[in-house]
Amino acid sequence: MDAVAKSAPDGYTVGMGAISTNALNPHIYKKMPFDPRKDFTAIGQLGNSTIVLEVGAALPVKNVDELLAHVRKNPGLPYATAGAGTSMNLAGVLFAQISKTDWVHVPYKGSAPLITDLIGGQVPVAFDNLPASLPHIQSGKLRALAVAGVQRSPALPDVPTLAEAGLKDYAVEPWFGVYGPAGLPAAVTQRLSKALEEALAEPAVKDKLLAAGFTPRSSTAAEFDALTKREYERLGKVARSANMSND
Repeated sequence: MDAVAKSAPDGYTVGMGAISTNALNPHIYKKMPFDPRKDFTAIGQLGNSTIVLEVGAALPVKNVDELLAHVRKNPGLPYATAGAGTSMNLAGVLFAQISKTDWVHVPYKGSAPLITDLIGGQVPVAFDNLPASLPHIQSGKLRALAVAGVQRSPALPDVPTLAEAGLKDYAVEPWFGVYGPAGLPAAVTQRLSKALEEALAEPAVKDKLLAAGFTPRSSTAAEFDALTKREYERLGKVARSANMSND
């Protein structure tokens, strides 16, 4: 995204931005090479990922209520994510805040080592991106307790949202989309946005994303810009209240 921010606004350099790069990270890093509010032109949203709250087979809990009962008896229980400052870290912070429970965050360098340790019993609980964990949930090696989004995931229709599981108003739904540098001409932005929308309407594209655990979701450039600004403000409040930092 730094390269995109510093490129010419001619429509030939665009970047894949997300909830982390364009809404959360500026609040948890002391130094950022760009300002997501000023240095980009929003082109269009592509979709949402899903964060799943999951446990390994070694932890004998089958739902969110049982997990909360367990952590209240064992305060300071570790939960793993794919990294500090990620949307999964945010999901864990919000979970602790709303449920008023005490956890210790264990950040990994990506989902692969996290999943290995979760299956092996080195860590009991994780918040992970569903696309990475889905095969292991389907094979029975991991147990999905809930998803963090507003709606259930099409890939796990029987798994409740955390709001359905009793955490009122809980929602962390990672989004991603395309940005160009600031100053992108309106005609160029519109042309690129229309192309993204047409691509997401293709059944083969939609099916591929759904099968991988993503939810396709297109938007206009104005809608994506509004989402980015709204999430920047919302996540800033959560990060500050939890003293989230990655420095």
